[in-house]
Amino acid sequence: MDMRALVVDPDAPGSQRLGTAAEPRPAPGQLVLDVRHISLNRGEILFAGQRPAGTVHGYDAAGVVVRAAADGTGPAAGARVAAFGAGAWAQRMTVDVTAAAEVPAEVDLADAAALPMAGITALRTLRSRPILGRRVLITGAAGGVGRYAVQLAALAGAHEVVIGLEGVDRPVDLILDTVGGAQLAAAWALLAPGGDVQSIGWASGEPAVFVPNSLFSVGPVKTISSFGDVHEVGPDLATLLGFVAAGRLSPEVGWRGPWERVTEAAEALLERRIAGKAVLDVEPPTSG
Repeated sequence: MDMRALVVDPDAPGSQRLGTAAEPRPAPGQLVLDVRHISLNRGEILFAGQRPAGTVHGYDAAGVVVRAAADGTGPAAGARVAAFGAGAWAQRMTVDVTAAAEVPAEVDLADAAALPMAGITALRTLRSRPILGRRVLITGAAGGVGRYAVQLAALAGAHEVVIGLEGVDRPVDLILDTVGGAQLAAAWALLAPGGDVQSIGWASGEPAVFVPNSLFSVGPVKTISSFGDVHEVGPDLATLLGFVAAGRLSPEVGWRGPWERVTEAAEALLERRIAGKAVLDVEPPTSG
């Protein structure tokens, strides 16, 4: 049986089109989700054309569990869930129960769909170093990761959260860089002894050039690091949802529309005309 899905098509605008795909088959530790909303990430759009034609793309979704995991773990059928997993941009998806979290009643499913990839990236990056009482610099703060990182850094007790490099005249302890290129090199120069630059994006598409000896510093170790830890994200997703339910975190939905408008949303993301996340409403399946 087939379902509707956004599938990779290298000849389509944004390399995505609304088509059909086979219904997913869950493993014992996976639930099946009736997807109600999905969110797009700019990197997913940029690199969609590199995936095989016909692939169901995307990782962020929220919906209602139509089939609980066969091994008895995770949310029950009927639960409202946010999920992070491959093949999310479809009427149904399978996802590991460890990568899903129940959505509190206070949180709209469309807002929940905006959280997984960008929110988890921001949360786990900020956890990489103690930031209580420290200065944190965040670049690319108009995007999904950056906007979450600004809010989460403040919640975690950062002494000061600085957005962008302009006007920064004192060293900072932690830098979350989503831009790369020349800005990454400039950010390194602003780092305090013992500080860390987390390179978690490369929106500029340009190489970063460091002048000779500029990476060397006397004193406590300064580092540039990067990671993409997406292992068992369910508990962290639940934390983010809890913040939203409590009014402490904004879901940052900057664009919303039906998934038939995916080309419009993708182009707006690529052209940086959306502040925050783009969320698409998915047509529900006609049968269970």
